[in-house]
Amino acid sequence: MSKHHAAGPFEVKLNPLTPYNDDPTFGRRSLDKVFHGDLDATSKGEMLSVSGGVPGSAIYVAIERVTGALNGRKGAFALHHTGIMNRGSPSLSIHVVPDSGTDELTGVTGAMTIIIENGKHSYAFDYELPD
Repeated sequence: MSKHHAAGPFEVKLNPLTPYNDDPTFGRRSLDKVFHGDLDATSKGEMLSVSGGVPGSAIYVAIERVTGALNGRKGAFALHHTGIMNRGSPSLSIHVVPDSGTDELTGVTGAMTIIIENGKHSYAFDYELPD
Protein backbone atom coordinates (compact mmCIF):
# COMPACT_ATOMS: atom_id res chain seq x y z
CA MET A 1 0.00 0.00 0.00
CA SER A 2 1.25 3.46 -0.80
CA LYS A 3 0.00 6.71 0.74
CA HIS A 4 -1.43 9.52 -1.39
CA HIS A 5 -3.12 12.89 -1.00
CA ALA A 6 -5.81 14.51 -3.15
CA ALA A 7 -7.33 17.96 -2.84
CA GLY A 8 -9.60 20.34 -4.71
CA PRO A 9 -12.95 22.10 -4.75
CA PHE A 10 -16.37 20.53 -5.11
CA GLU A 11 -19.98 21.56 -5.53
CA VAL A 12 -22.78 19.93 -3.57
CA LYS A 13 -26.54 19.90 -4.03
CA LEU A 14 -28.80 18.73 -1.21
CA ASN A 15 -32.45 18.16 -2.05
CA PRO A 16 -35.13 17.30 0.51
CA LEU A 17 -36.64 13.83 0.33
CA THR A 18 -39.69 12.48 2.15
CA PRO A 19 -38.61 11.35 5.64
CA TYR A 20 -39.16 7.71 6.63
CA ASN A 21 -41.38 8.80 9.52
CA ASP A 22 -43.43 11.81 10.60
CA ASP A 23 -41.12 12.93 13.42
CA PRO A 24 -40.31 16.61 12.70
CA THR A 25 -36.79 16.25 14.14
CA PHE A 26 -35.82 13.84 11.34
CA GLY A 27 -34.59 14.93 7.92
CA ARG A 28 -33.70 13.11 4.70
CA ARG A 29 -31.91 14.53 1.64
CA SER A 30 -30.38 13.41 -1.62
CA LEU A 31 -26.70 14.22 -2.03
CA ASP A 32 -25.18 15.13 -5.43
CA LYS A 33 -21.56 16.29 -5.75
CA VAL A 34 -19.13 17.21 -8.49
CA PHE A 35 -15.46 16.98 -7.45
CA HIS A 36 -12.62 18.83 -9.19
CA GLY A 37 -8.86 18.80 -8.78
CA ASP A 38 -7.12 15.54 -7.94
CA LEU A 39 -10.50 13.82 -7.67
CA ASP A 40 -12.31 14.31 -10.98
CA ALA A 41 -15.60 12.64 -10.13
CA THR A 42 -19.28 12.82 -9.34
CA SER A 43 -21.15 11.28 -6.46
CA LYS A 44 -24.70 10.39 -5.53
CA GLY A 45 -25.89 9.57 -2.06
CA GLU A 46 -28.37 10.01 0.73
CA MET A 47 -28.23 11.81 4.07
CA LEU A 48 -30.31 11.22 7.18
CA SER A 49 -30.35 13.70 10.06
CA VAL A 50 -31.98 14.25 13.41
CA SER A 51 -31.90 17.33 15.61
CA GLY A 52 -31.43 17.11 19.36
CA GLY A 53 -33.53 18.67 22.06
CA VAL A 54 -31.00 21.48 22.64
CA PRO A 55 -30.32 24.19 20.01
CA GLY A 56 -27.06 23.47 18.19
CA SER A 57 -27.24 19.71 18.74
CA ALA A 58 -27.84 17.33 15.83
CA ILE A 59 -26.33 14.43 13.91
CA TYR A 60 -26.24 13.29 10.31
CA VAL A 61 -25.13 10.13 8.58
CA ALA A 62 -24.64 9.81 4.84
CA ILE A 63 -23.47 7.31 2.26
CA GLU A 64 -22.32 8.32 -1.21
CA ARG A 65 -20.90 6.47 -4.25
CA VAL A 66 -18.05 8.41 -5.91
CA THR A 67 -17.35 7.59 -9.58
CA GLY A 68 -14.55 9.04 -11.72
CA ALA A 69 -10.76 9.35 -11.53
CA LEU A 70 -8.56 9.78 -8.47
CA ASN A 71 -5.16 11.16 -9.46
CA GLY A 72 -5.68 9.54 -12.87
CA ARG A 73 -6.88 6.13 -11.63
CA LYS A 74 -10.42 5.37 -12.77
CA GLY A 75 -13.08 3.60 -10.77
CA ALA A 76 -15.55 4.08 -7.97
CA PHE A 77 -15.71 3.83 -4.20
CA ALA A 78 -18.17 4.62 -1.43
CA LEU A 79 -17.82 7.08 1.45
CA HIS A 80 -19.66 7.05 4.77
CA HIS A 81 -20.12 10.22 6.85
CA THR A 82 -20.90 10.81 10.50
CA GLY A 83 -21.38 14.46 11.43
CA ILE A 84 -22.12 15.50 15.00
CA MET A 85 -23.01 18.94 16.29
CA ASN A 86 -22.79 18.95 20.08
CA ARG A 87 -24.27 22.24 21.36
CA GLY A 88 -22.61 24.09 18.50
CA SER A 89 -19.31 22.18 18.54
CA PRO A 90 -18.95 20.24 15.23
CA SER A 91 -17.12 17.02 14.44
CA LEU A 92 -17.11 15.17 11.13
CA SER A 93 -15.74 11.79 10.10
CA ILE A 94 -15.72 10.66 6.44
CA HIS A 95 -14.13 7.32 5.52
CA VAL A 96 -13.95 5.01 2.53
CA VAL A 97 -16.31 2.05 2.94
CA PRO A 98 -14.10 -1.05 3.24
CA ASP A 99 -13.75 -3.04 0.00
CA SER A 100 -15.94 -0.60 -1.95
CA GLY A 101 -13.28 0.34 -4.54
CA THR A 102 -13.68 -0.85 -8.12
CA ASP A 103 -11.48 -1.05 -11.23
CA GLU A 104 -8.22 0.92 -10.74
CA LEU A 105 -9.42 1.99 -7.27
CA THR A 106 -9.82 -1.55 -5.93
CA GLY A 107 -8.41 -1.70 -2.42
CA VAL A 108 -8.61 2.05 -1.75
CA THR A 109 -8.81 3.08 1.92
CA GLY A 110 -8.70 6.50 3.51
CA ALA A 111 -10.38 9.49 5.09
CA MET A 112 -11.67 12.75 3.65
CA THR A 113 -11.91 16.17 5.25
CA ILE A 114 -14.38 18.80 4.05
CA ILE A 115 -13.36 22.45 4.24
CA ILE A 116 -15.93 25.25 3.96
CA GLU A 117 -14.51 28.76 3.59
CA ASN A 118 -16.45 31.81 2.39
CA GLY A 119 -19.32 29.53 1.33
CA LYS A 120 -17.06 27.44 -0.95
CA HIS A 121 -16.50 23.69 -0.41
CA SER A 122 -13.22 21.85 -0.87
CA TYR A 123 -11.84 18.47 0.19
CA ALA A 124 -8.59 16.97 1.41
CA PHE A 125 -8.40 13.21 0.91
CA ASP A 126 -5.63 11.11 2.44
CA TYR A 127 -5.82 7.62 0.99
CA GLU A 128 -3.90 4.44 0.32
CA LEU A 129 -3.93 2.16 -2.71
CA PRO A 130 -2.22 -1.18 -3.30
CA ASP A 131 1.12 -0.85 -5.12
